[in-house]
Amino acid sequence: MIDRRQALLGTLAAGIAAGAPAAALPDPGETIDLWPGVPPGMPAVPPAEAVIKRSTDPARADRAMVHIARPRLAVFRPARANGSALLVAPGGGYARVVIDKEGFEVGRWLGARGWTVFVLFYRLPGDGWAAGPDVALSDAQRAMRLIRSRARDYGIRTDRVAAMGFSAGGHVCGDLATRHAVRTYTPLDAADRLDARPDLFAPIYAVQSMTRPLAHAGSRDLLLGTAASPALEAAHSPARNVSVRTPPCFLVHAEDDPAVNVGNTLEWRAALRRAGVSVDTHLFATGGHGFGLRGVAGKPAAAWPTLFEGWARSHGLG
Repeated sequence: MIDRRQALLGTLAAGIAAGAPAAALPDPGETIDLWPGVPPGMPAVPPAEAVIKRSTDPARADRAMVHIARPRLAVFRPARANGSALLVAPGGGYARVVIDKEGFEVGRWLGARGWTVFVLFYRLPGDGWAAGPDVALSDAQRAMRLIRSRARDYGIRTDRVAAMGFSAGGHVCGDLATRHAVRTYTPLDAADRLDARPDLFAPIYAVQSMTRPLAHAGSRDLLLGTAASPALEAAHSPARNVSVRTPPCFLVHAEDDPAVNVGNTLEWRAALRRAGVSVDTHLFATGGHGFGLRGVAGKPAAAWPTLFEGWARSHGLG
């Protein structure tokens, strides 16, 4: 017997595969606030959240959220949980968080395949939070701990929680994978005694280096400021923080990416290999930047989600 929830998710998956209008698909109905009450380090003038609609095509929803004041997780529950969870950090150049193509569409696709997916709306460093360049990492650490603290509620295992990030969200993901144990906020509750290390991580066409000329200029300047020192750049370039505790990694990049140089991913791969960390790397000749799921339909790069699914399964997730 297939219950109504299974049928709905199956319909959503089929719709996405067939190119159904993204605007017609429902947003997740469940969210989790990361912080009780006011998030730590709130600026004197709180950010005013807003959603920007970046597409006039009803068949291609493309929203972004700016000035996030209430960091949270949007939850995609599968019809039948496979025991694995994924934290997704969308991109947006540290100026915004892209909702649809690097967040909700990924949540629907993997949710239809049994994953419990948590899309992260993280705070942005340009809004004046006290944590400065660590503010998004604080949210990612807290998110991983909350997911593990609620594992029983979601039918997931605490040793099967992965992280994925796109573009600047890939930097959040990589920062989490390499600096998960760094104390970036004062612990609040029992959840904060749990490990923030993801079991696997997947930076997709990710911002990584904070050193010019390889750095993505917009992300670097918003994260660190225009006059960042070499030491600050190194501290926030994840490939320079790889250790034996860095989890296995899945990398994707298009070589014709005009925004984030593919050299960011090549540095990732080299650093991981030097440290003896397992890494799968997928470079595609074409694809550009910000393709998510929809932007490579009909191209070789469209294989990346299936490749991720198989890779995760080979590591015991999914």
